[in-house]
Amino acid sequence: MAAPSPRLLAVPAGPAVLDVLPALEAALTGRSPVLPYAAQTPPPAVPPHDPAELPDGLALAIGTSGSTGLAKRALLTADALERSAWATHQVLGGSGAWLLAMPAHHIAGLQVLLRSLASGVTPGVLDLRNGFSVEGFAAAADLLRPTSAASRRYTALVPTQLARLVDGQRGLEALRSFDAVLVGGAATPPALVERARALGVVLSLTYGMSETAGGCVYDGTPLPVSRVHVDNDRHVVLGGDTVAHGYLAEAGRSRDAFTVDPDGVRWFRTDDLGHFDDHGLLVIDGRADDVINTAGLKINPGVVEDAMTRHLEDVLDVVVLGLPDAEWGEAVCAAVTLVDPAGHLTTREVRDRLRGILPDAALPRRVLVLGAIPQRGPGKPDRAAIRRAVQGLA
Repeated sequence: MAAPSPRLLAVPAGPAVLDVLPALEAALTGRSPVLPYAAQTPPPAVPPHDPAELPDGLALAIGTSGSTGLAKRALLTADALERSAWATHQVLGGSGAWLLAMPAHHIAGLQVLLRSLASGVTPGVLDLRNGFSVEGFAAAADLLRPTSAASRRYTALVPTQLARLVDGQRGLEALRSFDAVLVGGAATPPALVERARALGVVLSLTYGMSETAGGCVYDGTPLPVSRVHVDNDRHVVLGGDTVAHGYLAEAGRSRDAFTVDPDGVRWFRTDDLGHFDDHGLLVIDGRADDVINTAGLKINPGVVEDAMTRHLEDVLDVVVLGLPDAEWGEAVCAAVTLVDPAGHLTTREVRDRLRGILPDAALPRRVLVLGAIPQRGPGKPDRAAIRRAVQGLA
């Protein structure tokens, strides 16, 4: 018998998001799959598909961030989602109450709701309808109530939220009240990680995507239900119980990205490059298509981003990319937000302050100060929009 097709699920912002919990609980039966979308946006078109090609036990068709191309919808089974929630609680030390601090129609926010269902504790909700605020987060954290059976306190953030919270006493106190703070969605600057941990915040850096039911590697180590290896082209390949069964109505793309071993283990080949360090921990080097070729050299944007956040104390967030350049092949360019929104930063200042820290070829040739980094999902920079903005400097 064919699996049922996913039905659209409008996911509200603010406290009304709790209204979707019954639909998510029904989805976890594997008999009532949903396709979530932001309630404040028009309902998406569900592409024509053959229900016979849907996996048994389908619970969720979740959109990818689409940060570098057309968004797709990953097919996640109830078993994949339940195994992900179980494994997360295992590595964090047990079930607990969760504070939702990001939109719940994306996998990272949705997982907070699913883990809350697994814990049996209604999640706290940070109202983001008027944007993220430190005071709002702290107030929501104060209201979070664990239970005797799920006694721990958790939340999940993107790096920009973490940076704002550690910058003041109220936010820092709120962060310290959690038994674990998951941070993912984008690369977290090492300097920010070091600062937060030195200040007493219990951080877990997560790596994963919609295709893996969210984070499946914590602090460089795969969850107990996950596997990871790096192929001969340095691409990170993620496997295990949380991997999706392809994309909705995208048979060709599914074949390109997903494989299944003879023993049934599913694998997803990411677009990220990585390696294992001396301790056997996974290190993400950046996306394969983000490497900048300039003056005959290959520049990893993550190295430049780390240097800028570590050595330019006025920089809050940064995205580095390469743009076509007649002289250099590609020019290293950066879009930044500043700690002081009224501040300013010029390309010359950045180059002068980073000279000797970065190789000359890696020094940005264009720097654009923005009020906010454009996003395509929680913590996912909209590189196409950033590219257009930086090109406007030329």
